[in-house]
Amino acid sequence: MTSNSLPLMFSGCFMMLLILGQTTVVCLVDEKLSVQPATTIGYQSTEGMQYVANATYGDPSLSLPCGNNSHLCMDYCNICYHFYNGTSMDCLYNLLDHLCLSNFGNAMTSLNSADWCIWGNVSGLYSNLSHCTEQISDCLLIPWPNPLVEQTFVNIHFKFFKDCPSEELSDPAPVIIFALVITPICLIPVMVSLVVLKTKNGDGSS
Repeated sequence: MTSNSLPLMFSGCFMMLLILGQTTVVCLVDEKLSVQPATTIGYQSTEGMQYVANATYGDPSLSLPCGNNSHLCMDYCNICYHFYNGTSMDCLYNLLDHLCLSNFGNAMTSLNSADWCIWGNVSGLYSNLSHCTEQISDCLLIPWPNPLVEQTFVNIHFKFFKDCPSEELSDPAPVIIFALVITPICLIPVMVSLVVLKTKNGDGSS
């Protein structure tokens, strides 16, 4: 009796361990899936974003309204649909922050702060930033410019260019003001004299 029940006991213990193991795996998977939607793109690395985009790019089951069919545009749209279930201002904000502002900030910090106020040194970086914001907005079918893009440029001006001297309009020199005022005053008598002379000459000839 003991010899017959021993294999049954081992079989029962093995089945219990197998069931517990499957339950643990299912719980871990469910926990991971429940945490996944809370992940925001703002805390993803560029490589991670590219990986997610490449993982979904080309899936025939996805029908994404996107600005065009370029690989880069589809990557942006896939990222938005993966993390935000569609294109939105939140997705645009994170893409601009992660791709456009990150590159602009790195390029600006590589310059001496004294060079930030020299337009020739930053015009190319500024143009690249503007082009980046326009390209991503167009891909996500969000009008450009938009309030988010405008606020982005306000923020970079406050961060990088607030100490730059501005060319304020000032009054011209007193000599120039005097010349502008006295010229019409002097011309008025001359014009009146010419009119009077012309009138007299006309009367005399008649």
